[in-house]
Amino acid sequence: MALNRNRRRSLLLLAFDLVAAVLVFNLVTYLRGISTSFHVLPYVAPALVFVATVRLIDGYGAGADMLSLDYASLHLIASVFAALVTLFLTFLFIPSGFSLQSSRAVIVVSLAILGPITLAWRRLLFERSVVSRSERTIVFVGDRPEFETFSEEYSRMGDTMRLLHAEALTHWGEFEQVLQRAGGGHSVEAIVLRESGRELPPDVPMRLVQLFFDGVPTYTLELFHQVYWRKIPLYRINPVWLFQEGFKVAREPIFERIKRLSDVLLAAVGLVLFAPVVAAAAIAIKLEGGGPVFFVQTRIGRHKIPFRLLKLRTMRVSAAGGDPYTQLGDSRVTRVGSLLRAARLDELPQLWNVLRGEMSLIGPRAEWDQLVAEYEREIPCYHFRHMVKPGITGWAQINYRYGQGLEDTLRKLEYDLYYIQNFSFMLDASIVLKTIHVMLLRKGR
Repeated sequence: MALNRNRRRSLLLLAFDLVAAVLVFNLVTYLRGISTSFHVLPYVAPALVFVATVRLIDGYGAGADMLSLDYASLHLIASVFAALVTLFLTFLFIPSGFSLQSSRAVIVVSLAILGPITLAWRRLLFERSVVSRSERTIVFVGDRPEFETFSEEYSRMGDTMRLLHAEALTHWGEFEQVLQRAGGGHSVEAIVLRESGRELPPDVPMRLVQLFFDGVPTYTLELFHQVYWRKIPLYRINPVWLFQEGFKVAREPIFERIKRLSDVLLAAVGLVLFAPVVAAAAIAIKLEGGGPVFFVQTRIGRHKIPFRLLKLRTMRVSAAGGDPYTQLGDSRVTRVGSLLRAARLDELPQLWNVLRGEMSLIGPRAEWDQLVAEYEREIPCYHFRHMVKPGITGWAQINYRYGQGLEDTLRKLEYDLYYIQNFSFMLDASIVLKTIHVMLLRKGR
């Protein structure tokens, strides 16, 4: 069954990572002549740090494409991040005398080996299951127009599982026929119900509950979007949804206070560490064409309060006005600006906006005030995203391409509202790792 199979695979990955971590740490300490005995307890902590970091990139989830270059990059970045966190905890928080404190190299080398090993194990498991996944089926229960809309979104999201439509059900027997068309219950990944569709036949709901306990989950359409695609579907965004669902960040302001403290600390450190980079970029901008180093523009912040956003200038001074969206190969972008945009280095001055409290490190993109005025005329619920501070990076930025127009703005709003509704420090940490991945692969613009 889908649920049980996914859970078994997750547990298998988790068990392998924990065992591999302990074995690798023992091997490295042995080869370095630090210890000739086998130990478990001293290496539980770094193993758990590694597991927690891999979880941030969905390394135990059913939805990750573990054969892709993107996942491989994320997994290796997570391994580096785990090494840094382990070093930080080991030498700053753990009392002296802990065995790992005898050698920093043991931590670095062990996690450098652990990353590729655990990635290879994932690829091996995924290669065996990818065919079976493509043969599995999502069953959609709803009217024909609703199915066609869902099918278009399903194709756009690039899912490889088959999609089957079930409509005009009058009793469970008809639903069983649908399941047989899907190859039987064992090949059904999930059942999706459109919330606003007509009522199900009386005997169907209880049978769906039985299927759920057999490992075939049933989701409402909104929940399917959140679980599989981690966004809020467009059809659910309406003026009263906010009051129906509520938002964690609004209900629990303690999160906001802690987030602000971390923003201040990290922005201050970032400004100091990246000062040489900003200085070098400023010199390059001046040498290429003169003009101001910084680009300043009015953006809209939390509670719709405007502020002046700082960026390193990447366009020619004569390019003021024109198309508000940057196109691929845009002639207005300078050569230095192209490099800065690709590495996202042009956004470093926004750390000053974070320190001033106008932005957060993570949140919805800060949009130009003139574009916001247009979006609010066209999208009745666009103002929901102004419940929180805008961020230098965010959930929409790492999950959706650079937006150009109303349609892209609507799509990004789905991710922004998912972030606002599901805000957590785990989600923020996941965004940080995925942002590093985007920067290293030069996906910025």
